Amino acid sequence: MPSEVIVGSPPFEALPNPGTTAIASPGSAALPAKDDRTLIERAQAGDRSAFELLVQRYDRQVLRLALNVLGSAEDARDVYQEAFLKIYRNLHRFRFECAFYTWIYRIVTNICLDHLRRRHSHPEEQPPLLRAASFEENRDGDFFDRQQGSGAHSDPERQVLGHEIGRRVEAALQSLSPRERMVFEMRHYQGMKLRAIGEALGTTEETVKNSLFRATRKLRTQLEGLR
Repeated sequence: MPSEVIVGSPPFEALPNPGTTAIASPGSAALPAKDDRTLIERAQAGDRSAFELLVQRYDRQVLRLALNVLGSAEDARDVYQEAFLKIYRNLHRFRFECAFYTWIYRIVTNICLDHLRRRHSHPEEQPPLLRAASFEENRDGDFFDRQQGSGAHSDPERQVLGHEIGRRVEAALQSLSPRERMVFEMRHYQGMKLRAIGEALGTTEETVKNSLFRATRKLRTQLEGLR
């Protein structure tokens, strides 16, 4: 392992503006044609440039996950920094027993869960709502479309309705337990499969399914009548 990492130098220097980052599938970033295993092995052997390529390959997913889960750019930045520092310091422990992105997501979700638990016990520290303005382009098509209904709306009406739905959904999300919110976010905002969520959270697919069911039921109850 490399002996040190300098936070504040590339690729840690700047984060994309929240809400504007495009997300690629794991491993699909436009980087030199090297698979994860090659880069990981090089980074484990002390090649810092290989680690930086890994960061570039996954940094957007990490940032978007943290931002969507926590709803705070400041908290997302903290998670981003903490996650990649932890990944860097523990990379020598990665043994290719799971996909690398699953290992990364496990680290990120644990850090996010810690933030959510602290916030859950101190509700006065809830961040301002960030998702309302960009709700239309970020929402998932199965759960949220049903909340909006199928009626026709002019563009201005649709925008106002979208913002109102975004505010209501964000307020409802605050009522979920940290794990319920994490599962819901990973499924509906990250588009992850139940099995992948279970692997990232270190639990079973059935447990994830139950958490998602509880979260969805709570949200539907709170959003009842919103059309």
